Formats: sequence, C-alpha cells, structure tokens
Amino acid sequence: MKKIGVGYEDYREFIDNKMYYVDKTLLIRDIIDKGGKVTLFTRPRRFGKTLALSMLRTFFELEYDRDGNIIEKKRYFEGMKIMDAGDGVLSMMGQYPVIKMSLKSAKQPDFYGSFLRLREEIIGEFSRHEYIMDSDKIGDDDKKTFKEFRSGLSIWREKEKTFQSKEEEDKEFEKECAKYATAIKTLSECLMKHHGRKVIILLDEYDVPLENSYFSGFYDKMVGFIRSLFESALKTNDALELAVVTGCLRISKESIFTGLNNLQVNSIRSRDFVEYFGFTQEETEAMLIEYGLTDNIEEVKDWYDGYLFGEADVYNPWSVIQYVYNHRNSPELFPEPYWSNTSSNSIIKDLVEKSDEGMKEEIETLIDGGTIEKRIHEDITYGDIDYDDVRKSEDNLWNFLFFTGYMRKVSERFEGENIYVTMRIPNKEVKYIYSNQIRNWFDDIVREANRKVLYDAILSKDTEAITDFVTTLLEKSISTFDSSESFYHGILLSLLYGMPGYVPKSNREEGIGRPDIVLEPKRPKNPAYIIEIKVRKKFNEMQDGIDEAITQITDMKYEEGVLDDGYIGVISYAICFCKKACIAELKK
Repeated sequence: MKKIGVGYEDYREFIDNKMYYVDKTLLIRDIIDKGGKVTLFTRPRRFGKTLALSMLRTFFELEYDRDGNIIEKKRYFEGMKIMDAGDGVLSMMGQYPVIKMSLKSAKQPDFYGSFLRLREEIIGEFSRHEYIMDSDKIGDDDKKTFKEFRSGLSIWREKEKTFQSKEEEDKEFEKECAKYATAIKTLSECLMKHHGRKVIILLDEYDVPLENSYFSGFYDKMVGFIRSLFESALKTNDALELAVVTGCLRISKESIFTGLNNLQVNSIRSRDFVEYFGFTQEETEAMLIEYGLTDNIEEVKDWYDGYLFGEADVYNPWSVIQYVYNHRNSPELFPEPYWSNTSSNSIIKDLVEKSDEGMKEEIETLIDGGTIEKRIHEDITYGDIDYDDVRKSEDNLWNFLFFTGYMRKVSERFEGENIYVTMRIPNKEVKYIYSNQIRNWFDDIVREANRKVLYDAILSKDTEAITDFVTTLLEKSISTFDSSESFYHGILLSLLYGMPGYVPKSNREEGIGRPDIVLEPKRPKNPAYIIEIKVRKKFNEMQDGIDEAITQITDMKYEEGVLDDGYIGVISYAICFCKKACIAELKK
C-alpha cells in the first residue's frame, strides 16, 4: 500500500515518495478558466489549502536545477486528471515565475516578532530567486534593490548596533516595515524583467497574522502592514499575471483588499471550486477501501463528514487521513477528534464566556443535535467581537463559527438584503470540540468559585446553603452537554479538594459498598462526611433520587464502614442533580 502522507504539505513529496494522493489537480484548470486576477479561497483550517498552493506552484513555476537546466514538470502530473484538460491548459505548465509565501509564521506574541517572521519569509523568496543577480536583463539599480531586500536581516542587525535610543530604533523600524511592504511587488518586477513573463503570486494563510494580532493586542499595526503589502503586490502591480490567496475568513472591513477590483472571493457558500478543498464522499470511500476499512465508512461519516461547501457535501480531509493512518492496522480503534488538536478554539471560548442566557440556550440546542438560525455576512472582522452591543458581538461570533467550519448550513433564506442560515454542528468531531471547550471553561469557573461558602455549609449541616451554592454554579454551565452522574461527581470532588482539615476520597470501599465521596478528617476529634450522589432526568423525580441515596447509605452500611476506620462520628448527605438543579438533604 502507498504511504499515507500525514502532515505533508508539499505536492512534490507526494509524487516523489509515491504517497497516497487524492487527485485535486483540476483546480489548475478551474483557476485558469474561472478564477479572477486575484482569487481568494476561504476555507476552514486543515482543509488542503496549503497543499493546493504547492500543487499550483509545481504546475506553473518555471524552475531550473543546479546546472541551469529547466526542471521537467510533466512527471509530477502523469496519470493525474489535469493531463486531460487540453492543450491550452497544459501549455501553461512550467512557464511562469512564481512567488509563494505563507503568512502563518507571523503567529508571534508582539508586532515586532511577527514582522520579523514575515520579513524572513519574504527574504526567503528573494534568496530562492537569487539567480536574478546574474541576469543581464536586470539593471544595476534593480540588482542593488534586490540585494538590499535579500540581505535585510544582516543589514538590520548592523543597524541595531548603532541605535542610541528607543525612539531612534522605533523610527527605523517603521521605515523597515514600509520598505518590506513593497517587497513582493519589487521581486515580481525583477522576475518579469528576467523571464519576460508576468508573475504568479501564491499567498497562504493570509489571515493568521490578523487573528493572532487580535488575540495578542496589536491588531491595528498588523492590519496596516498587511494592507500595504497586499495593495502593493496585488493592486498596483503591473507584473502580476494572477494570484491565489488562501485563509479562513474574508476580512474586508479592515480594507485589506481596498480598491482591489480584480479580487474574486470564493467562500464556503460559493458554488465553484467546491470539490477542491476537503474530500468528497467518493474520495473518502475510495481511500477507506484502499486501506481495508470498508466496514468503517459509516463511522467516518458520523465523525468527519457534514461540511457543506456550496451544495457539495465534504469531509474533513485532515481527520480522514489521520483516521486511516491510525486504523489501517487496527480497525477496531475508537475514532478521535483529530481536528481539535490543530485548530484554534479561542473563538468558541469567547462565544461561551460572553454568552447570556439566550445564547447558552442556543449552544445547548446545538449540542443536543438541534439547529439555530442566524444572519450571516462575509465581510466580518476580528475587531467586531469587542462591540459593546452584546448581541452584535454574538452575531459576529456565530459568523466566525460558520465560516471557519464549526457550523454547517442546513438551509438559507433571504429577507431583503439579509441572508439567514439555519445551521447545526456538522459532526461528532466538532461536537466534541464544543463539549470539551465548555467543560474546560466550566472547570475554570469551579476553580475560581469561593468554596469557603460550601465548606462552611457542609460543616454546619446547612443543606439549603449547599443547594444554593452548587445550583448557582451549575446555572453558569451548559446543561445538556453532560448530565451523567460521573460529571456531577467530578464537579463535587473538584470543589471539595482543598477543604481545610479534610481529604476527599472517591469511591472508597466502606461497609459493603463504595460511597461516592468520603471527606476524611485530618484530626481525630472531627467527624467524617459521606456524600452520595444521584441524577434524575426530571425535576419532579429529584426527591426520589434523594430517597434512593439515603436508602443506599443505610443498606450498604457506609456509616458503619467509616466508623470502623476509627473516626468518632460520621455525617451523611444525599445530593440529587437534574440538569442545572441540585437538592441536598441530610441523612437523619
């Protein structure tokens, strides 16, 4: 069987190493036939955007080996669908200078570090095209400018030694930013002069610096730099043949693409290019069959299918590949949420933490398998999250979730100029992300709670205070994501850790059974406490749960078991939960 390329993003490595590749090469034809001068693809993370750009570069780029011979590109596409696209498309193979950059390295804690990473990426492209310095078609002035960009790192290091003040350094840094904002345009002009052909520009993960800078607190500075970089490279660049840009979101309000009339946006709502990012049903089944996982098709569908691009049903390719890799020799393994380990969940955290009661109900509905309807708009911005208007902020968060793969369209309707989409969670993998994020968020609430109120209530046998404290805590949670006894058991146990003078023990054998929680005193003159937990689905059944817990404490002789350990006394509580409600009662 062919090797499965987990984590590989270079198209040529798939071909050179004979790895399993899901053929997406007709994207080349459609870029030529249907793409704009600048085409922006917005898709969720890990849906094949980087590999797609690598494939485009492999096809279009005119490259030379170390001996100066043109690298033959046809061998990289033998047997691929693109070879049947016609002479017009194939005549463009290996004919263009290409600039390819990824902006994901700009994910740094401050603007200074982010800019330096972007500058390194730009310098890397200058170094990759260093052959220009030997060209007789490039003038001395252009070569001098080219060399200054290529040597930017060493030049800056020399400058740093001469700064006399922070103000001087800041001023020079601003000049450096302004200089490199024009670098891609300069490189493309030099390439056009040398090759006699316009340049193809491929920019990957363009919105990573924007998302990172928003959460790190230097959003405006990064927006300014990216805007200048894009205006120079994509708007006022006569050396541009075509460009392809990828990211998760269309960011327009910041004017990143101001005045870029040649921009064509292709989002998850667009009808074109739908089959090129993510795996189709046919492609997924073919891969599963190839690796002997025919019996796992339905499981993979439940976990990783459910995305709707245009009207095409799409699987998460990253998760499918990971699943096949892990299950090819062990088909019985349980599926895992592979995407949750690669995709930032900060937006879901914001969604939950800022939610009011109405929004909590919507999240509960989604996790419970239901749908909600929201107005969507693609021209969103990270800055919109901070609106004082809570509902407006939530509106933008729902849009983020929809366009970044955390929601799936069920249907849509138009009301005037507004578009309303009925949406749901796409699959079990994404449901896990919601539930896990909510659990982590609720754990933070538990840790921050003033537990002394609970401790005093337990010691003073104040069941009403116990009920009020735990119920208030539960009201801040999402009720439907977990209503098992183990969940409530975990909450109580975490609350009781740190209770002065006591050590909580879980499911310790006492009498002829195991009580849920025993609080063992550190001093012999203090009594021990038993807590038995029950859960009911209906509020009017909660007293029945209390009675069952008390009966269990008696019948299983929990108190006798604790006293046999030498404690001078024991006090027992029965606690019953139902969704966000709690009742505590003392065993008499």
